[in-house]
Amino acid sequence: MNLEEVMQELEALGKERMKKMYISNGAHEPLFGVATGAMKPIFKKTKINQPLAEQLYATGNYDAMYFAGIIADPNAMTAADYDRWMDGAYFYMLSDFVVSVTLAEADIAQEVADKWIASGDELRMSAGWSCYCWLLGNRKDSEFDETKLANMLELVKNTIHDAPERTKYSMNNFMYTVAISYVPLHEKATEIAESVGPVEVSKVKKPTKLIHALANIQKETAKGRVGFKRRHVRC
Repeated sequence: MNLEEVMQELEALGKERMKKMYISNGAHEPLFGVATGAMKPIFKKTKINQPLAEQLYATGNYDAMYFAGIIADPNAMTAADYDRWMDGAYFYMLSDFVVSVTLAEADIAQEVADKWIASGDELRMSAGWSCYCWLLGNRKDSEFDETKLANMLELVKNTIHDAPERTKYSMNNFMYTVAISYVPLHEKATEIAESVGPVEVSKVKKPTKLIHALANIQKETAKGRVGFKRRHVRC
């Protein structure tokens, strides 16, 4: 399939209800409003296709950009390529659920995520922390440096309350993910989450709310889910 054919199929799958939901979360035109699950039949036709992924991402159409992440070849992308994709990721559903997810399947994932976390840019920071969540939830514990992750937990403890709004969500999820998916630091992550307590976050045009990693950690721990790993990162 070429770019025009994929765009035509995506447009045909668009739903006004989904479009409104995406816009309420920060998306803007152009977009069609395609449910992510509805994209799977198109993927069967395209398979992994990095050149097509680049064309789709460059359209600026939210649905096309999302589908680009599905068909991208993570290891065909350089750090500069991921930075370029982040430049186009104008809201968190792109930064955290397209770019960081794609990065999580690349060999350079931690290297790039570390740079983003240290960047001071809200969405890059969010994507960096999110990438670690995808990594921890999928890769073996042995692939990670325990000391490094422990230091990252300390960084969360010391900075989350003053972090940019979207970054707070990802840092909060990092505490939860370490506690549930990285067994060596389960206890430390739980203690850090308890020490951090509820985190106040706000969204544009939405009421301020509190997020608290500890409650979710305790819930999943009670279910015997410590050590959980997902089979795949991308859909």
